Amino acid sequence: MNGHNLSTSNFKKNIVFAGKLLLMLLLVLGFFLHLSPQYLGNYQASLLDKMERLKSIEGPKIVLIGNSNLAFGMDSEELEQAFGLPVVNMGLNGGMGNAFHERMALTNVTEGDIYIVCHSEYSDDGTILDVDLTWITIENHFDLWKLVGKNDWKAMFAAYPAYLKRCLSLWLTNTGNRDDHHVYCRSAFNAYGDIEWDDQGETFDFGEGSVQLPKMADVTTQRLNRLSADLQERGATLLVAGYPIADTPDRPSDEEIAAYARQLSEKLDAPVISDFRDYIFPEEYFFNTALHLTNTGKRARTRQLIYDLQNYHDGLGRATHKAAG
Repeated sequence: MNGHNLSTSNFKKNIVFAGKLLLMLLLVLGFFLHLSPQYLGNYQASLLDKMERLKSIEGPKIVLIGNSNLAFGMDSEELEQAFGLPVVNMGLNGGMGNAFHERMALTNVTEGDIYIVCHSEYSDDGTILDVDLTWITIENHFDLWKLVGKNDWKAMFAAYPAYLKRCLSLWLTNTGNRDDHHVYCRSAFNAYGDIEWDDQGETFDFGEGSVQLPKMADVTTQRLNRLSADLQERGATLLVAGYPIADTPDRPSDEEIAAYARQLSEKLDAPVISDFRDYIFPEEYFFNTALHLTNTGKRARTRQLIYDLQNYHDGLGRATHKAAG
């Protein structure tokens, strides 16, 4: 066999090998994609329903942005009735970070929308805190992948094999996508995105130092200012409201809480519509963490937010009338 024929033969063998390798990779990829999703009954899967509601509403709406202090702390139906605007509670697990939650706000922005941030801290660097939790949340729902920041993907890819291993285990045992119908399941959320659960009088046992004044960082406030500007360009408004604070014996003083809110207001372009001292609630109003409210606490917090929004709207109206005069 001459050199030309040998070269041709090797080329054909390489083509066949490359084809088999590609086929194997496609089969492996297909198998892995078949493994997911496995967490459709999980608490985190409620994000699918929240996003669907957010995208489905035509016209102005109220969108609540934050961690589980919103999921366990809002009666969105009462809020909706107070202002005649559809409400979407986007509150979810804080492990995904504030920036992840804020990026949700850029979905289906409509002129006249009101976005209300209720973070429980303002010192994050914008990255995802728990990448394993985030994989459980976004799975193979590719439209949710856009909520992951570009600086998070390195850590996300590193965590992907562990996620697939868990999916494989659930698939092999036929225990995936299960909803156990307890408070941390998808079925615990109502159509607005609130946890709707009979708390049966449970209360959280606060230890010493459970309630502290959150830190504040320029990287967070500057990011919120960019979000506010982006929404404003689209005809929407970003507001900042309070979060639940337990009235424990060693909590920060009223003066410290008021000073914190003032400092936050000075750093933010978006209006801070709450006096954070109004969100200090009795210990018995807290369900199972220092941020999750009982049904009694949820009603009190919702009515305080309604009051804050009414005051903001009335004040805006008076300012507009004065300027026009």
